[in-house]
Amino acid sequence: MNHTTKILIIGSGAAGCTASIYAARAGLNPIMVHGLQPGGQLTITTDVENYPGFEHAIQGPWLMEQMEKQAAHVGTNIIHDIIMSVDFSQKELGRPFTAVGESGDSYVADTVVIATGASARWLGIPSEQKFSGFGVSACATCDGFFYKNKEVVVIGGGNSAVEEALYLANIASKVTLIHRRDSLRAEKIGQERLFAHPKISVIWDSAVEEFLGTENPNSLTAVRLKNLKTGAITDVKTDGAFVAIGHSPNTELFKGVITLDNDNYIVTEKGSTKTNIAGVFAAGDVQDKIFRQAVTAAGTGCMAALEAERFLSGH
Repeated sequence: MNHTTKILIIGSGAAGCTASIYAARAGLNPIMVHGLQPGGQLTITTDVENYPGFEHAIQGPWLMEQMEKQAAHVGTNIIHDIIMSVDFSQKELGRPFTAVGESGDSYVADTVVIATGASARWLGIPSEQKFSGFGVSACATCDGFFYKNKEVVVIGGGNSAVEEALYLANIASKVTLIHRRDSLRAEKIGQERLFAHPKISVIWDSAVEEFLGTENPNSLTAVRLKNLKTGAITDVKTDGAFVAIGHSPNTELFKGVITLDNDNYIVTEKGSTKTNIAGVFAAGDVQDKIFRQAVTAAGTGCMAALEAERFLSGH
């Protein structure tokens, strides 16, 4: 089946839904393709307390459900499919663009908004998924508030881990950084701040073997560590664990097609969502490696839709 639209939105997280809402209200009859994780990262987040407009904590999946309902209500055609290939080659002023879904359907669009998001890198041990949302998190700015005056651990040794540890030190009573090597990879200024902070300590040469806790309901109580030099196993009591080994933007589909930076994030013009291809825009975590928040993703989704509308008006 062939689908034709003025604007194709790839991805259905906060950026994709917001772009869809603005595009639909502009009369562009957008198509939004759900993607591999409908609703994006918020669908695996429990309590959300920092999204504007809500007095009390809301559930991430509920928030994305509301965004999608609004997008559909104003006229977005939402399709359950996964884009497997794209053709952004320049033809007739760069348009139309084509994409092919896992279903075999083709999508032909005058403009495209890429909102495929990013995925947190995880350790990949079975108990990690068991306690995800129940003490194990990959976002300190999202979930740190729930550990006020509690003890937490941060796993990692790069800039992300140091930044998370310093952020959590303003909230938690104690922060322990766990790193598998004997030195950090983070920038020196960040390391100096970390080592100087009275609430932060470091456990070196250690890897997490298992997350431990209670069941019914699941609740993290400790992390089991293995010293990679001695082989010694120890359990470290904790109320929360933050995995901070980086994020991976979902850009595999666009390699060799669109300009990516050294970390595979889509490069956009400063203060814009424009990519190197005229008529193709990128919004949300797929191009934002700094903030990675639902509200900033929504903001760039709005920008992308408005810029796509202006592009169409000018062509």
